[in-house]
Amino acid sequence: MSTLSQWRLRAAFADRLSKMYGREVPAYTTLVDVSREVNEDVLRAQGADAERLGSISRVTAERHGAIRVGTPRELQQVGRVFAALGMHPVGFYDLREAATSAVPVVSTAFRPVEREELARNPFRVFTSMLTPADPRFFDPDLRARLEAFLAGRELFPPELLALADRAAAERELPQEDAERFLQLAVEAFELSPEPVDRSWYRALERISAVAADIGGVRSTHINHLTPRVLDIDELYRRMTERGIEMIDTIQGPPAWRGPDVLLRQTSFRALAEPRAMRTPDGSVINGALRVRFGEVEARGIALTREGRARYDNLLGLVDERSAQSPGEARADIARTVWEQHMPDTEQELAAQGLAYFTYRVAADRPRDGSPPPSSVSELVRQGRVRAEPIVYEDFLPRSAAGIFQSNLGSEGTRDNEQQGTAYDADWLSGAVGRDVLDPYALYEQQQNCSLAQVASELGHDGALLRPVPPLHPQG
Repeated sequence: MSTLSQWRLRAAFADRLSKMYGREVPAYTTLVDVSREVNEDVLRAQGADAERLGSISRVTAERHGAIRVGTPRELQQVGRVFAALGMHPVGFYDLREAATSAVPVVSTAFRPVEREELARNPFRVFTSMLTPADPRFFDPDLRARLEAFLAGRELFPPELLALADRAAAERELPQEDAERFLQLAVEAFELSPEPVDRSWYRALERISAVAADIGGVRSTHINHLTPRVLDIDELYRRMTERGIEMIDTIQGPPAWRGPDVLLRQTSFRALAEPRAMRTPDGSVINGALRVRFGEVEARGIALTREGRARYDNLLGLVDERSAQSPGEARADIARTVWEQHMPDTEQELAAQGLAYFTYRVAADRPRDGSPPPSSVSELVRQGRVRAEPIVYEDFLPRSAAGIFQSNLGSEGTRDNEQQGTAYDADWLSGAVGRDVLDPYALYEQQQNCSLAQVASELGHDGALLRPVPPLHPQG
């Protein structure tokens, strides 16, 4: 009997989810089409340079999804579904602190972690969990009602979870079971036709539209599905030309002359979707909810902890200068700040220890008999070793919060006089029932493996091949 391995299950799930979401949100199909057009144009214009951060086949197939759940139990169950697909929880994101409006969630991202698995299919799902225990958003009465509501619903049927556990344990499923798993998994993320209790939904919506989207309905759904594009500024322009209303900004680093780093994101605005509403007298009426949007992303080079500190400092500097010059476009201010404080070449990013790279011995390296230097930077400068950037596979809490906020109908309410409930990666690991992995450790492991291989090929002690110590972040 033929079987489907985890990566094939992952690829099939991503493909079916994309088709389903395109039927539910037709503007998403437009977004995918425009992304493909932009990518093809960039590839024609730039050739091999366009594939510096991933092959065009990977970029074209790449998606990230976003879902929202209400409880640790639901988070643990969705983690079982993603474990079947070879996806692990990576990173802890506290959107409560990243947002100025009411976004009462903490998040992680489920994704593949091995380089080979990412190359096969890098599907990832940004997964947010509601925080009813945070008194800044929910008073004791609303918290009790919300927790009771969430405890009474079932997002993932037992048959799906049993198949998921089998796929995770065996790392594959027989064809027939794989088909059933995929069917149930996609159905679990479809928009439910069940009428929404209008009064309950509105009560939560006054606190936060995100809270209402999670706790105001008896199911979950794909909140957005995101293609990857090689030129996000051009995509933004083309989507606008087609009459698609985009949010006001592109989140993340600015467009500038230097290397792309981390992640840039934007979206079209959340659309009003027809939903059946149940009124207090029990009747069902036609209504609409505006919660789902179409996001698109451009990925850059993964930054080290020192590089990320530099990035965060520069964001603060942009905020400061924007406040001082309200008439100047923020994008122009950001570009100036980046050009003043961020290295504008990959080689300098590597030399300063600000970004992650893999290294390989160059086939055409100099062979004059002289001993190779021990510094990685010098090896690269002399052409003895090639540095290849590691693509950033994760997310930015401020950018994610910015996308959420740009698609909210209102700011919601938040009582900052209250002390917020503490959550961290350890707490989230306990909730998921699996270790939430540190993205920096994953990138560093990938870099160090390549350095060890270089050391072996050149006859060096591996300890001598570390990049030079990073400079202190600039502000």
